[in-house]
Amino acid sequence: MMKPIQSDEAAEALAISGSHVALAKGVLAQAKEDLRRFRGAPDRVGREMYRDAYSWVASNDFAWPFSFLNVCEALGLSPEVQRAELLADVPPGWYSRSRRMAQTLSTSFRGSLARVFAARSGALANSHLAH
Repeated sequence: MMKPIQSDEAAEALAISGSHVALAKGVLAQAKEDLRRFRGAPDRVGREMYRDAYSWVASNDFAWPFSFLNVCEALGLSPEVQRAELLADVPPGWYSRSRRMAQTLSTSFRGSLARVFAARSGALANSHLAH
């Protein structure tokens, strides 16, 4: 049986899709390696590498072409299953504790800004009434 002849455009499209799949596999493999290698890292750089890999896996972003969800889709993998496998060794509550702390700091900072601006606008309103 003879193989059908492919047009140059079809061959190019297959090559491009093949390279995208290879890159998606590489991105997923790197995240897996970073999660394994930098878990419990004592230095700042190692902890940042771990957080980046964790955040990438935990993200529900579709906007970036090589986001976790898009990589899973390109490879025909279930994001839920991949997350469970990749994050299986993560200490419980590590990410949520960090997120809660950041949220508390952010809320506190926003509250401080709101009080400063409220006091400033109140002072401006009183000065306008006096004139």
